[in-house]
Amino acid sequence: MKTSILAFGLMASTALATAAHADKLDDIISSGTLRCAVVLDFPPMGSRDANNTPVGFDVDYCNDLAAALGVTAEIVETPFPERIPALMSGRVDVGVASTSDTLERAKTVGMSIPYFAFEMAVTANAKSGVTSFDGMKGKVVGATAGTFEAIALEEQVKAWGEGEFRPYQTQADVFLALSQGQIDATVSTSTVAMANVKTGNFPDISVVGKAPFDTDYVALFTLREEYGLINYLNLFVNQQVRTGRYAELYEKWVGGELPDLTVSGSYR
Repeated sequence: MKTSILAFGLMASTALATAAHADKLDDIISSGTLRCAVVLDFPPMGSRDANNTPVGFDVDYCNDLAAALGVTAEIVETPFPERIPALMSGRVDVGVASTSDTLERAKTVGMSIPYFAFEMAVTANAKSGVTSFDGMKGKVVGATAGTFEAIALEEQVKAWGEGEFRPYQTQADVFLALSQGQIDATVSTSTVAMANVKTGNFPDISVVGKAPFDTDYVALFTLREEYGLINYLNLFVNQQVRTGRYAELYEKWVGGELPDLTVSGSYR
């Protein structure tokens, strides 16, 4: 009897010690460093400037999170396919990497509420007369072949029964064709649209409205079992929005109308 009680006590003590040790939030604060997985070939979310310094919306977001925690941010360059493996292998603590909050990913990692939303935007040539999504009806339009927006736009052209859809190999090809008047308009993510307009490399183009395609909500992510850190990330995203910092970063890196991070009719 006494042996059983002693054994149970040791097991309970071990479990409590393990649980306390396993708190990633405390580990990050104690280490003094927050390691963020960030994609640096996806401007304006992440890229490198002329001095090879990481810059972009996601970079600033990681820096803000580190500042809130009272630690130093470490940007770990992570290509899209390596985002989750980098977390699982212990190379990073958190992903700030434009990661769609899919149910499939949530089987592997813990995801926060959305911190960014990629909406689809219509960009048109000034001479085309296109001022909205419906204004593309009967026009020559194009997009990057194989992308979500290209597939959706081609299907829309077929549904309209008039106009022409042209696929291109890269986003640069699309915006060059748009600037040269080879196509009248295109649909892309709002970030890509505004980034290309801001470069000044494509004269006579402007964002004229939204496309009624699905919004791509993206989340911060960490290890699935780290509930304390996930709760902190959720509150941090909430604070970024209600203090106006989300709007500030969006204006700095993207510009235009600020996307809503909530889903109509949902608790999010």
